[in-house]
Amino acid sequence: MKKNRTYFAQAMICAAMLAMSASCKKEAIFEEKLNAEDNLAVTASATGREFTLVADATGRLAVDNSNGYYKPGDILNLKGTFKVVQFSNMSGSASAPIVVRNLSGTTVTIGNPAWNGGAYGVAIVFWNCHYMNFGGQSGKSSVVISGSTTGSKASYYDLQLGNKTDNMEISNLTIQNGGNGIVAKTDPVKGDASTAYPNTTMSNLKIHDLLIKNTTNEAMYIGHTATYWDLTANAPYYGSVSAMSSSHQYVQPVIWRDVKIYNNTVQDIGLDGIQTAAIDQLEVYNNEVKNWALQKNSSHNGGILIGGRTTNTNVHDNYVHHGWGELLQFYGSGAGGATHIIRNNLFTNGEGEGVSLRGTANAIVQFTNNTVAWTRGNNLRLNGSTGMTGAQIINSNAFIRPINGVTTISIRNYIYAEVGATFKEGTSTLVNKKFPTVQSSKVDINNYYLPLTGSQMGTAGYRKS
Repeated sequence: MKKNRTYFAQAMICAAMLAMSASCKKEAIFEEKLNAEDNLAVTASATGREFTLVADATGRLAVDNSNGYYKPGDILNLKGTFKVVQFSNMSGSASAPIVVRNLSGTTVTIGNPAWNGGAYGVAIVFWNCHYMNFGGQSGKSSVVISGSTTGSKASYYDLQLGNKTDNMEISNLTIQNGGNGIVAKTDPVKGDASTAYPNTTMSNLKIHDLLIKNTTNEAMYIGHTATYWDLTANAPYYGSVSAMSSSHQYVQPVIWRDVKIYNNTVQDIGLDGIQTAAIDQLEVYNNEVKNWALQKNSSHNGGILIGGRTTNTNVHDNYVHHGWGELLQFYGSGAGGATHIIRNNLFTNGEGEGVSLRGTANAIVQFTNNTVAWTRGNNLRLNGSTGMTGAQIINSNAFIRPINGVTTISIRNYIYAEVGATFKEGTSTLVNKKFPTVQSSKVDINNYYLPLTGSQMGTAGYRKS
């Protein structure tokens, strides 16, 4: 049974933003108030009510659900073209999330390619939202987020999950241009203890089946990179506890728990491809990352980056290739006996070190059945300078053509350990296979480096699943 209902669903926005710079250390704060009238179609559905939402005359849609009008199980269909979409204070439930998607049979475009500074520096934002799904109904092309292409594009967010937003599933989107593709973190706010760890933990984030391309900064910025936050200066702090100013107040940013990033394609990215930090129980798998670090910034050049304050991580079945920077960077923590697994990945054609491990709190990484090939630097580099001095477990990998295949390859160029780092290699069926050239490895570089007849690789290295 169909009926029509008028509802105050679009809003003008009083937006207060923290300073927004070309870096990704920024957090936008939106204060929204419903004061505009629009007609929304409401239809009965098996999971609840279904709405169709369109932009106002300026191209904006702002929905503040502080009054609880939208309920768990509701479906919000977006229709048309939007310059900015903002949802705040919306909560579904674990069994009945609120779904935001394109109207069936239509393509939705979100974002403002002409944005050149000022307000509305984000295409779509979820602010203090919980138990929601956002994505296209018919593949990646049914919802397209297009960010700024102007001189200020580095400050533009394409998709933001902010202010403790959690229990989210993001899927079936194309995200392009702008500064950061996805930003999912919460900055601590002075006077609000709920914005700091351990008072709050954000849980359950799934990001899958996306195409992210042509972003100026990171394709994904998932989790807060600051070790501490200086509430007095309102700035990140990366130094030691002993060096903290006694006149300043410091807290740790909120962490994520249970994050899965999978089945995504990330390409043509200015800085890191998939960057993660401050996450417990992180799984990154079945992603393809290529042509990242276009800015050639050596401080932001990881194809996949497992950052600080990450514990219990599992990185597997990814294909990372043909980028300026390092193929994978690991800075995870061994706190609490955390486990870290990097397994069955193909890392090829990097212009820096191949894979770099430099964890904290004596993190131990199980690095198994990976292929690392055609690297400008060493295939695998271990650094103990930040406390990763326990023996790393390195089994059944294929290491091919380090140091750009120079005439003389040292055994250390396959696995290079420095500043107290140590490792243990497998033997027998777990032995690592090392080849100074692609020719000597006898692999098919056009078929995921799979061994050809006569190859001595055996069961070592990556196998496409």
